[in-house]
Amino acid sequence: MNFDFSEDQKLVQKTARDFLVEHSPLAACRRVFEGKDLYDAALWKGAGEMGWLGAAVPEEYGGAGLGHLELVLIAEEVGRALAPIPFSSSVYLATEALLLAGSAEQKKKYLPRLASGELIGTLAIGEGAGDLDPTSIRARIEGGRLTGEKLPVADGDVAGIALVLARGGDGALSLVLADLKGSGVARSSLDSLDPSRSQAKLAFSNAPVETVGAAGKGWELAEKVLDRAAVLMAFEQLGGAQRALEITREYAMGRYAFGRPIASFQALKHRFADLYCAIELARSNAYYGAWALSHGNDEMPLAACGARISATDAFDLATREMLQIHGGVGYTWEYDCHLFYRRAKLLSLTLGSASEWREKLIARLEAREAA
Repeated sequence: MNFDFSEDQKLVQKTARDFLVEHSPLAACRRVFEGKDLYDAALWKGAGEMGWLGAAVPEEYGGAGLGHLELVLIAEEVGRALAPIPFSSSVYLATEALLLAGSAEQKKKYLPRLASGELIGTLAIGEGAGDLDPTSIRARIEGGRLTGEKLPVADGDVAGIALVLARGGDGALSLVLADLKGSGVARSSLDSLDPSRSQAKLAFSNAPVETVGAAGKGWELAEKVLDRAAVLMAFEQLGGAQRALEITREYAMGRYAFGRPIASFQALKHRFADLYCAIELARSNAYYGAWALSHGNDEMPLAACGARISATDAFDLATREMLQIHGGVGYTWEYDCHLFYRRAKLLSLTLGSASEWREKLIARLEAREAA
């Protein structure tokens, strides 16, 4: 049995890393963070030209026709670079939702544009603070028109379409697609802990929409999309955690105290060892999730939870240790530590918190045992 990626897949990852090293250094993230642009448009265009945005999209719909194993490796490099582009929203959420449940007409209409980067997509579920819960959805659909508010919506201020979870006249939830540049839609940017990845509030007032998937099955579909996104985002978090570890190790090797590198002190060695173990545990869970996703395995719901929880914990630990081990300078604006810390905190909540996913894991295990 071969548990490693193939040479071709590793080449995809190396090509992605080389491209991002050249076109997306941490200075690029800082430019968006400190500037007025909501994302790096040039980098987004390059990602489209490299075929990343349509890596898992079949060739018949304008994609690269690769697969999810290639996509997760690209996601890892995107996370490693802290790339300031709406990659997760458009690729993990909108594109995956259409691949999973879109009609042939919807796939033909939207997937080629999403794969090229001409169109940015997102998923709008939450309606304010609190856990994601089907009973909290107040947005309503009547006569093919959507009314309600969604916030926060990742990259909602730059997206062209949003897949929105809303309640029909019969009370059942459906997933619908809204044109964010069409009539009846107002959007505004929200302040975010990580300004390099924008958040928005979407307000719908009789906005025309089209149903994606079976009507009344919106929550089930949304959960499947979130499971897929959890695996893909786990690799993005994994890439960020690994890069944070590498930068912190390099700093500790070059920072001297009492005539020796601080990395040589036993207390720091223990902390680096604990962090390494956390990252490797996350990597193992992420690989299992990637296997389940690429094979459509029944273990996917459980694998997604494991990947999401461990990757969130690893990225959070990596960035906290990054700040602590850098000492006083780690908290300064000039150092890049806070960029990693902010990204880790943002990603930890984008699909629901780690505590939500732990509760979800427990519920799914109990359901499996009861079956």
